[in-house]
Amino acid sequence: MLTEGKGIPLAVVVAGANRHDMKLLGATLEAVVIQRPAPSEEEPQNLCGDKGFDYPASRQEAVEHQYIPHIRSRGEERQEKQDNPEYRPRRWVVEVCHSWLNRFRKILVRFEKNLATHLGLLQFACAYIVFKRAGSF
Repeated sequence: MLTEGKGIPLAVVVAGANRHDMKLLGATLEAVVIQRPAPSEEEPQNLCGDKGFDYPASRQEAVEHQYIPHIRSRGEERQEKQDNPEYRPRRWVVEVCHSWLNRFRKILVRFEKNLATHLGLLQFACAYIVFKRAGSF
């Protein structure tokens, strides 16, 4: 799942639970449903990732999609927590979006065998979240 700064979902890709997140990065970046503005030197576009994306392939994928990758190295967050006991991780944006999606009981546990059906339910839930956050309802 790709979200913007307020936790609003921008892209969803469906895969098996045994598929690593870093292998889905390219597909997720290509699945963004709104056209993003072209990055420039004055307004570069950043991509933040946790240690699950700490691989050269993930960094390369981000650069190929014209993002500046900000990916935490493995062990970096643990060291930061030891150095500063008041440190709080910055992954709350994605976690908030996942929490909103978990409120849709139909998609909380996947019973649909058809991928298109499950993806449609996820997209419907994401659209509902976007409209709700935009104040349309």
